[in-house]
Order: sequence, then structure tokens, then C-alpha cells
Amino acid sequence: MSVAPLPLTPPLLALSGGVTLDFDNTLGIQIVIFVLLMFLLEPLLFRPVLRVFALREDRTEGAKAQARELDERAGEIYQRYQRELERVNRVAAEERDRVRAETSKLEAEILREARASVAKVVDDGRKQITTEMTRIRFDLGRESERLSHDIVDRVVGRGAN
Repeated sequence: MSVAPLPLTPPLLALSGGVTLDFDNTLGIQIVIFVLLMFLLEPLLFRPVLRVFALREDRTEGAKAQARELDERAGEIYQRYQRELERVNRVAAEERDRVRAETSKLEAEILREARASVAKVVDDGRKQITTEMTRIRFDLGRESERLSHDIVDRVVGRGAN
């Protein structure tokens, strides 16, 4: 028995790997509609959309450039701020040192005056004590002389009367 080959019908032809294309008027109409839509939509849709995209790109780039410029200005302002802060700190340190030096001089002057005052009070006190001691010794000498005369008078008998 021999097997006869089956006739290739379009479904069988597609399964066997071959494809048949059927070109008719609808393909031409579709191509005309596509080209017509391209010419109609290009000024109505594509150009405005592309313009919007370009405008958005320009604005984005402009904003980026402006942000870079602002960032540079902020950096310059920050550096100026740091320099001014350093200058103020330096001036404050100089003023603090000057005030400390003046305070030290004033303190030394006050201490010198206080020491001089204390030395004068101590010296005056010593002089007063010396004067008082001299007066007391003198009074004690007179009193002892008077007592010794009284004792002599009593011993001798003159004051017993």
C-alpha cells in the first residue's frame, strides 16, 4: 500500500511552515489612512507634544542651572559667614584679653592699695601701742615711786599719824 500525499490546504500549509499572504485593496486603504493620519496628526498632535516636551526640558535645565547658581551663591555666603564669624571671634578674644589685662592691673592696684592701707593701720597700731606702753610705764614708774615713798614713810613712821 502506498500513501498518497495530502493536498496542502491553507490551514495545513500554515502548519507546515509556509505562510500565504493575500494582498487586497484593504491594505492599500490602510496605508493611505496611515499616511493621511501622519500628515494630519503631525501639526495637530506631534508638534505640540514635542514642543511641550522641549519646553519641559528647557524648564528642567533652567531650574537645574538656577539651582546650581543658588547653590554656588549659598556656598559663597556661607564662606563669607565663616570668615566674619572667625573675625568676630578673633576680635572678641582680643577684647577679652584686653579686659583681662585691665582687670589684672586693677586687681593689682587694689591689692597694692589694700596692702598699703593695712601696713599703715598696722604701723599706726604699733605706734599707738608703743605710746600707750610708754605712758603706762611712765604712770607705773610714778605710781611705784609714790608707793615706795608711802612704804618708806610708813616704815619710818611718819605716815602712821
